[in-house]
Amino acid sequence: MKDFIDRNCVPCKGGIPPLNEEEVTKRMEQLERWKAVNNHHLQRSLKFKDFQSALDFVNQVGQVAEQENHHPEICFTWGKVVIRIWTHKIDGLHDNDFILAAKINNLF
Repeated sequence: MKDFIDRNCVPCKGGIPPLNEEEVTKRMEQLERWKAVNNHHLQRSLKFKDFQSALDFVNQVGQVAEQENHHPEICFTWGKVVIRIWTHKIDGLHDNDFILAAKINNLF
């Protein structure tokens, strides 16, 4: 995971293929607590003690996403946050997704 933490997201202009299954599997070995779903996106579900804690975390994720200029899908409710990350321009996974996921992990 350290490799991803030390990197920053770079703009993806599209026109490149998403990571293949082997590439995703290799990167997942470095990324704790996330699932690769259908080799298309990363997903993580988190539980919190109340609504405010979940909201505070979502706001922290938002700050990281803005810094990296890479924005996840975030769904939250009382005590629960679900984050999905993929690169929209290629409709699949890119190194940026793993970078952002690692930085989100680092918020704890």
